[in-house]
Amino acid sequence: MLELEAVRKSYDGGDRFAVDGVDFCAAPGERVVLVGESGCGKTTTLKMINRLVERTAGSIQVDGRDVSAVDPVRLRRSIGYVIQGVGLFPHMTVAENASVIPSLLGWEVGRTRRRVDELLRMVHLEPAIYRDRMPRELSGGQMQRVGFARALAAEPSVVLLDEPFGALDPITRDRLRGEFKQIQEQVGFAAVLVTHDMGEALLLADRIVVLRRGRTVQIGSPRDLLMRPEGDYVAELMETSRRQAERLAAITPGRPDHGAA
Repeated sequence: MLELEAVRKSYDGGDRFAVDGVDFCAAPGERVVLVGESGCGKTTTLKMINRLVERTAGSIQVDGRDVSAVDPVRLRRSIGYVIQGVGLFPHMTVAENASVIPSLLGWEVGRTRRRVDELLRMVHLEPAIYRDRMPRELSGGQMQRVGFARALAAEPSVVLLDEPFGALDPITRDRLRGEFKQIQEQVGFAAVLVTHDMGEALLLADRIVVLRRGRTVQIGSPRDLLMRPEGDYVAELMETSRRQAERLAAITPGRPDHGAA
């Protein structure tokens, strides 16, 4: 479905690489999460997949075709893309926002309407109530749901998500993560998600790609990384998550050490 091989990106045309030899793949129905320190190349890697950023070297294939052989506009219309802050068009209704890509692809009006209503129900927004609302009439969680619907409208095989839950309150964030996971498992697209939240990565991912200074440090399941970290950096990431879990457990009511710092 999606395969990156030896992908590199230099912004100055020299030998300084923001992304330096990244390799990973994402199969149908799989959630791959990119993690690492700020500036390690996570978002740049994501944007090279849909050619918002052009790679310097390496191969990126979607559905068996190198993305460089596809017109970038057509490519972006075939790949779902969800960003932090959603980016809805403020002058368009919910239905109009969700139908942007089908409209650009020339879908028949009835087909587009049916697809939009199907997606709104999927993201728990009743069409009769929400399809004619404006973005300013929605909560942050509702806007993010519309963003998911828009990304899925043209039935993409690959969906890219850049910190999609980062701007939400904790309760909404947790609820939407669960709903997204259910939708992704139901529809079966390959998902590549960027996050700074290691706990989120461990809870959502089938596989985690750890990047550092533009390079792949380790790829594995959450269990692999927790039980067999490769190198000090990955071990530190895992230990940070483990310490947080232990601190939460220590203040859970009913435990003998309740109230411990």
